[in-house]
Amino acid sequence: MINMKTVSLPEKISDELAKTAEELTMMAKKPISQSMAINLLIEVYHAHLNNSCALDAFSLQLKSLDIMAPEEFDKYWDVPLKEGKAKTKEK
Repeated sequence: MINMKTVSLPEKISDELAKTAEELTMMAKKPISQSMAINLLIEVYHAHLNNSCALDAFSLQLKSLDIMAPEEFDKYWDVPLKEGKAKTKEK
């Protein structure tokens, strides 16, 4: 028996995950589930960060970002987008 856990995602993130799984399905020409898509993205992340230059650059970029608290992030994505405008964090 496989142990499974449920993850709650904001609707926008869930929609993006579904689209990504569909895109990967088209690329692979075989079914790719959302959990498979997450696993593939994690594998790409780990492979990318195995390069020390990429790791350093990513770490510096991540440190310089104005990252929201997890609770703020979840609320942020729950607010509908205004037509034609991308979401950006208000400073």
